[in-house]
Amino acid sequence: MQFDWSAIWPAIPILLEGAKMTLWISVLGLLGGVIIGLAAGFARAYGGWLSRNIALVFIELIRGTPIVVQVMFIYFALPMALPDLRIDPFTAAVVTIMINSGAYIAEITRGAVLSINRGFREAGLALGLSSRETLRYVIMPLALRRMLPPLGNQWIVSIKDTSLFIVIGVAELTRQGQEIIAGNFRALEIWSAVAVIYLIITLVLSFVLRRLERRMKIL
Repeated sequence: MQFDWSAIWPAIPILLEGAKMTLWISVLGLLGGVIIGLAAGFARAYGGWLSRNIALVFIELIRGTPIVVQVMFIYFALPMALPDLRIDPFTAAVVTIMINSGAYIAEITRGAVLSINRGFREAGLALGLSSRETLRYVIMPLALRRMLPPLGNQWIVSIKDTSLFIVIGVAELTRQGQEIIAGNFRALEIWSAVAVIYLIITLVLSFVLRRLERRMKIL
């Protein structure tokens, strides 16, 4: 079977629409994941016994189960358990990325805030700041800079994870590729094009994130 370049060009606009959907899901999911991750991470680092253990259970539960099982649970199982609940594929995909990335970002957050030298905290308290103000104005800005590289990696992982949402029919990049193949039967060409688009997205993001990391680097 020869590689037919002519099978790729008509598919590019459709694949790019799928790529836009992939990026949109990953961006919304990561934004929600950051909120969840910050809350769970601070609970793990500074919370009381109850909040620490609730956060720990959440993190271990999500990190210990495959993302495809999580999206299937949200999309298929939850509406069965809650008959009044209706979840469309796009919402299920975004919520799954939020929850999944949130569990990993929680550990990123915990590691970042605990890595800041305690001298910064002591200096903030010595200047008359409260513990909350020290955390907000001293510790958090430094921790966010250290969180940037792993957050970038998590974004790239989330982009690739969106391909698993093919199981619920989300019109992301992989799903669009599958539908094109169903029409022209050129699997080699279309899957190659899908792989190249994923590669371009991740390489561009990696380049931008490395540049940003160098600008914001702290000791």
